[in-house]
Amino acid sequence: MKVTRKIIEIDEDLCDGCGNCIVSCAEGALKIVDGKARLVAELYCDGIGACLGECPTGALQIVNREADEFDETAVEHHLEQLRTVEQTPGPTLPCGCPSAQVPSFAKQTPCQMANAAVTQAGADSALTNWPVQIRLVPPTARFLKNADLLVAADCTPFAYPSFHKDFLEGRVLMVGCPKFDDAQAYVEKFADIFETADIRSVTVVVMEVPCCQGLPVIVRKAMENAGKSVPLEYLIVGTRGEIERRQLLVA
Repeated sequence: MKVTRKIIEIDEDLCDGCGNCIVSCAEGALKIVDGKARLVAELYCDGIGACLGECPTGALQIVNREADEFDETAVEHHLEQLRTVEQTPGPTLPCGCPSAQVPSFAKQTPCQMANAAVTQAGADSALTNWPVQIRLVPPTARFLKNADLLVAADCTPFAYPSFHKDFLEGRVLMVGCPKFDDAQAYVEKFADIFETADIRSVTVVVMEVPCCQGLPVIVRKAMENAGKSVPLEYLIVGTRGEIERRQLLVA
């Protein structure tokens, strides 16, 4: 039923797709579509405006207009669907897709590295886990237990030339894109991980672009939801491969 009430309005010209607003929306009323924040459905938005303070560009405002009435029952069903989608594993190929498995890798011996015919000095991999995509890593994965976690925006390994040596060595990797992926699902995934895995520390590495800045927000929100305080370091990589900023967000 249509009523005149308060509801969120998004200025697409100002929105940079950072995803911060999605993290702060407890009703899951917002999502990123084609690089912009969108209202999923009017009945999911309560009009309170918890998302306003998270927007770095001022693209959000609360307006008074005719809209579908807020439906708390529909919101609960919507959130349950989001959780179900997040927890449902992808299909396993007949050959056994490696992404459906969660192995840990032992460090290669010198002989193994020689047999791999590595042609660049220092090019041996520091990766210790698979899968690495945030959506694919189960919170119960053994490699997460007491891990030092590296959460990286998925462009960073291409921009920073010594990613394995400087960031990945000794850490468990999880990568994703806060602009194009489901930020709320990320919050729930990391909250589950913090609740079950006894993570020792988290390092978040992002690019300098605005849309990446939602990733540390997601991790901190997940910590809050899980009732945990884990040492959290935040690094920004420039598009030319340099570290622009390094900051300790949680001691």
